[in-house]
Amino acid sequence: MLFPTSSDINEVFSCRHPLTTTRSQESTPKSSQIKTARPQFSIWSVTEDAKSKANALSEEAQREIKKASAAAQAKTGQIELYSAKYYAACIFGGLVACGLTHTAVTPLDLVKCRRQVDSKMYKGNFEAWGKIGRAEGLRGIFTGWGPTFFGYSAQGAFKYGGYEFFKKFYSDLAGEQNAYKYKTSLYLTASASAEFIADIALCPFEAVKVRMQTTIPPFASGTFSGISTITAKEGTAGLYKGLYPLWGRQIPYTMMKFASFETIVEMIYGYMPGKKSDYGRGTQTAVSFAGGYAAGILCAIVSHPADVMVSKLNANRQPGEAFGAATGRIYKDIGFGGLWNGLVLRIFMIGTLTSLQWGIYDSFKIFMGLPTTGGAAPPPKQTANL
Repeated sequence: MLFPTSSDINEVFSCRHPLTTTRSQESTPKSSQIKTARPQFSIWSVTEDAKSKANALSEEAQREIKKASAAAQAKTGQIELYSAKYYAACIFGGLVACGLTHTAVTPLDLVKCRRQVDSKMYKGNFEAWGKIGRAEGLRGIFTGWGPTFFGYSAQGAFKYGGYEFFKKFYSDLAGEQNAYKYKTSLYLTASASAEFIADIALCPFEAVKVRMQTTIPPFASGTFSGISTITAKEGTAGLYKGLYPLWGRQIPYTMMKFASFETIVEMIYGYMPGKKSDYGRGTQTAVSFAGGYAAGILCAIVSHPADVMVSKLNANRQPGEAFGAATGRIYKDIGFGGLWNGLVLRIFMIGTLTSLQWGIYDSFKIFMGLPTTGGAAPPPKQTANL
């Protein structure tokens, strides 16, 4: 037969056509038509299980942090803004934020310093770490971590604690309305004042760190043996011969760090709905991280030429050589382009450092029940007395 009959068509399409399907056919499908449920993909199942466990651990960690925060606040009592306890908390927060972060990036700093002193020593960072690791092991990659930790812990304490103090001090001198109107100038002045003092604490350790990182093998085995070696040969002045270029590097860096951070954070909260106080600790910490990284990029660019000169002076300045003469001699050797050796690496390093520092510092302030830095609302407008 050339064409199918109606019964053949009905048999083929009866399961799909609602007008030709009987109830018995609907209720009793053929065994070949019964499909078993598809098992869940094993990879998907593992991923979902891992996500649920991670969420559970995160929630548990948040509960423990809240408990610890409540216990710390109960022990210290309520901390009033700009009280002695407030400045003590800021000093400790700055100490932890700077000491830990600078120590963590010691391998980056090691390669940066060596390439600044001799740009032909390594072709790239990974080649540098490979050579150092094969020659000196993991310990060699972290050369200079001791003076880095001590020096930048001291610097961070004076920098952050000093900034909070001087910001309040200059605000009171200017008055509430003027302090807000000229807030950028206030940020710059307060940060410069704090960094001026912080660098005096940092300078001896920075001298030891740079010499340890730029002499192969390192001239000293540790922080305090390095201090003893320098003072024995050059006196106490040997620890401070890099102070002027350190001020030249760190003061512009810190002015940019604090002023740009405060401005960027204020802009971020300005674009977000509501007020800063409407957001929880997670959002406020994330804003600090973002603002810190953006500020860090600007800091690295502004302070890099002075950073190169600090490394060169600590490594190559002759005993008794005047600062101006040493600077002129080094600049003649390296030229303007040499002042920018290692800039890309330093942008990455400083951007990461600055974001972590602000994140840690503001997280600690939240932990102690204090407001985070930046994004404050403007003061109420004063009305004229009639």
